[in-house]
Amino acid sequence: MSDAPIIEERENGPLMVKGITHLRMPDGSDVEAKPVMALCRCGESKNKPFCDGSHKDAGFESRGGTPAGRDRLLTYEGKDISVTFNPLLCSHAAQCGKLAKHIFNANERPWVQPDNGTVEEVKAVIAACPSGALALADVDEPHLTAERAQIQIEKNGPYWVLDVPSPVPPQAENMSERKYVLCRCGKSGNKPYCDGSHRDAKWRDD
Repeated sequence: MSDAPIIEERENGPLMVKGITHLRMPDGSDVEAKPVMALCRCGESKNKPFCDGSHKDAGFESRGGTPAGRDRLLTYEGKDISVTFNPLLCSHAAQCGKLAKHIFNANERPWVQPDNGTVEEVKAVIAACPSGALALADVDEPHLTAERAQIQIEKNGPYWVLDVPSPVPPQAENMSERKYVLCRCGKSGNKPYCDGSHRDAKWRDD
């Protein structure tokens, strides 16, 4: 078996993760990653984040549904830095509002105003965005943070994946295969990727 980490999706079943060395739980603790792990993506396992076979009784399907966001690339221009945003990729982790609400504020129009902060603040938010929905304009490679685990599990949210090849080809414009989010609740209309449906459904992982 190759040492390179990979994620494979089992049809109508879990995500099979191989070769991962850094797995971070919702409480922020790091756990020992086994060579092969089956991660739940139906949202029903009693042993989350691991699969316990509940997908069979739940009738989970690998595809289906309507994506919560549109696949379109929006650009917000600033004097010194510009930002792009694709609604289809957004998982509503809200890191942008937590870190720099004066720049990223959903209650204002436009909701992204790069000139309201510093270039460093904008770059910090882009790096913290787990899905890659927010990106630096005219930059091919995603802006990453070194603090992320290969797979980080968001409380009541998706799997945040960093530098592990995605299980299927990109399904949205400007999506990076180096940074993306995978559905954990089973409700996404853009599986295997998260589209933020867990938030609307008030899904909980306990």
